[in-house]
Amino acid sequence: MEKTKLSSKGQIVIPKSVRDAHGWTEGAEFTIEDRTDGVFLRFDKTSIFPRTRIEDVVGIANYKGPRKSIEDMKRGVDEAMRKRWERKSK
Repeated sequence: MEKTKLSSKGQIVIPKSVRDAHGWTEGAEFTIEDRTDGVFLRFDKTSIFPRTRIEDVVGIANYKGPRKSIEDMKRGVDEAMRKRWERKSK
């Protein structure tokens, strides 16, 4: 568990180790829910991972290459996201 402070502008810094663990970058958006036992912060993944549009994926329907396993697909997605984050952080 890590601690943070509220600034004079009402801002709270999320520690770097937590941001890195979740892959949160500048511009990430959150929903704040006021509860009786405290405050709940929920990450809005659509803020940095836009919703997929049918136009973006329709081209894969006619794929004629060798079959890909789930593990192959996960590796491909992980690699693409890593490259995307590297571009965003520069």
